[in-house]
Order: sequence, then structure tokens, then C-alpha cells
Amino acid sequence: MRIGLLIYGRLDTLTGGYLYDRLVVREWRRRGAEVLVYSLPWRSYTRHLLDNFSPALFQTLKQARLDVLVQDELNHPSLFWLNRLLRPRIDYPLVTLVHLLGYSERRSPWQTQWVRFIERSYFRSLDGAIYNSHDSRHLVEALVGINLPGVVAHPGKDHLTVLAAPREPNHARDPSLQFISVGNVVPRKGLHTLVAALARLPRGNWRLQVVGSLEMDPAYVASIRRQIAAAGLVDHIDLVGQIPNERVGGYLARADLFLLVSQYEGFGIVYLEALRHGIPVVASTGGAAGEIVRHNQEGWLVPPEDPVALGRILNDVIIRPEQLTAMRAAALARYNDFPTWAESAAAIHDFLAGIVQAYRNNVSSPVSF
Repeated sequence: MRIGLLIYGRLDTLTGGYLYDRLVVREWRRRGAEVLVYSLPWRSYTRHLLDNFSPALFQTLKQARLDVLVQDELNHPSLFWLNRLLRPRIDYPLVTLVHLLGYSERRSPWQTQWVRFIERSYFRSLDGAIYNSHDSRHLVEALVGINLPGVVAHPGKDHLTVLAAPREPNHARDPSLQFISVGNVVPRKGLHTLVAALARLPRGNWRLQVVGSLEMDPAYVASIRRQIAAAGLVDHIDLVGQIPNERVGGYLARADLFLLVSQYEGFGIVYLEALRHGIPVVASTGGAAGEIVRHNQEGWLVPPEDPVALGRILNDVIIRPEQLTAMRAAALARYNDFPTWAESAAAIHDFLAGIVQAYRNNVSSPVSF
């Protein structure tokens, strides 16, 4: 099968969404598929809308010799109208790969409504969808109001190499607690909420390491540094910055508790990485984290943007750190419930093969609105 993949930017970008795309492409190629990657430059949302009227992009996709074109859903502003123009001129189906819906991110009310309109138009130009979580699928179906053919393929659990033996804490002998958060320092990841919760804790023997890019939103990073200083937590919180992916396992292996309370997560591959190291997780209920972590079993779920609820949980962990021991075993067991990348990519490949066959047999025609 000849598969096209349309993305913004570079496939080796260090985010969970690009990791998903990258590893699925690797597995498709291992199965014998030919994969062609088409890249559009990252620009503003408004500038992306103008891509719909780009003669060069139109001609590139019109002339592509593909069995199917998979479009990363992040590209929806560039394609919501272009897909409709292409429809009568191409002989392959259009499928989207959904990591995170644009309208789910924090914007002003009028911007949210505008993005919802664009995304709804985009989804109605497609033949099928690949979802990274059930939550993403439910959001799309609620937005579009039709049952778009689709498959849920959770991210694989097996891409990260464990570089060090997991820490085996003895809290009776060493009461220190090592917290870790892995995620680029941008507003959606909720580090401001985490710092606000930590500010409510006694200045005990705990430390947080934050691993993730400090370059994506410098203004936000500066505000976080000010927040840390104002709370008197400079000696407790370390902004590590971005590190090579192969070193993340070493940081995780030394931690007692993983903390990432995003405003919204389409899935959250990093939660699986924490579970693999036997680390209990604190996540938010915003998005699909509840498909990975079960409250009071492998960790805790708190409402997004709620430092009070988060602070209560962290304070209880500090008072009773021994409860983490049982959760470590539960975290490892939960990790084993998830598919490998090979299994997820195979499910997507089979779904695409079915979409292609239906398209060729004219069993399923594009939805027209």
C-alpha cells in the first residue's frame, strides 16, 4: 500500500503527536508499505487558512499517486476547503489522524467558535479517521454529528528504553520524595497549576524536576520562573529543559511520583512512560488520561486548573508516602494492558486497507454537505 502522510513541520519534532506519527510510519514501512511524507511549514492559524487556495499544494496532492492520504488533524486549517476542491480530481480516500482537536485548546469564546466551524467543515470532507483515544473519537463525533468511519489506536507502550533500574524507595530510611513532570513548558500542560499546588505544601524534603522544552513559549516560561520565585520554591523546582528522548527513562527511573495536570490531553504517551517505570501518576480529568490512569489505583485524577484539589493529594502523599509502594505494582500491571506500536500500527494499516477497498468498490462515498 502506498500511504501519504501530511504534517506540519518535521516528523522528528519532540512532541507526543509527532512521536505517534513517527513510530506509526516506522511500523507501516516494516509491514512493507511505501510511505511518502508531505510537510507544510508551521505558521499562524490565519496563514494556514490561505493554504486552501495554494495552487502548488493543490497540484501536489492532485498529482500524488497514492492509495490513501492520511492527514494529521493539526493541519485542518490548511485543508478544510482544499479537500473539497480535491475530491473530484483524486482517486484516493482522505483520512485524518486525530491527536488533539484545535477547539479543545484555551481560546477566547469567539476564536473557539471559529475553530469549531473550521474543524467541523474539515471532518465533513473526509472518508475516515484514526483516533489516538476514545475521548478524541467522542469529541469528533459530537462535533460533526455523523459516524465517520474510524479506528481507535492507542499509542504503543514500547518505544522508550529503560536506562536505569527503577528506584526502590525506603521512606522509613529516606523520607525524601522525588517528583517529576515531563512535558514541554507551554500553558496547556498546566505547570502553573502544579506550581500553585506545590506552593500550598510544607517546605519539606521533596523536589520536582520538570523535563521539557523551555523554548516553545518563552513568555510563559518567564511567568513560571516568576511564579516559582514568588512562592519561594527555587530550591525545590528544577526546570531541566529539553533532553534527548533516550535520556528520559533515566529521569523517570529515579522518581517517586509523576505529575502532569494538563488542561487537556488527547492521550498522553508520557503517562505510559511513567507506568512502565512503575511510577504512580497524577493527571487531570481534561481529556483521555482517564483511559490510562485509574483514580486511586495507578495514581490520581484531578480537575484541570484546580491547585487546591491537587495540593490535597500531594500533601497526603508527603504525609503517607508508603501508599506509593502498592501503586508502583499497580502502575507496572496497568502498563501491560496497552498495545505495542506494532499492534497499533497494524490496526491502523488494516483499517486503511478497508477504507481503500471500500473507496475503490464505491461502497462508501464521501459525505457531502
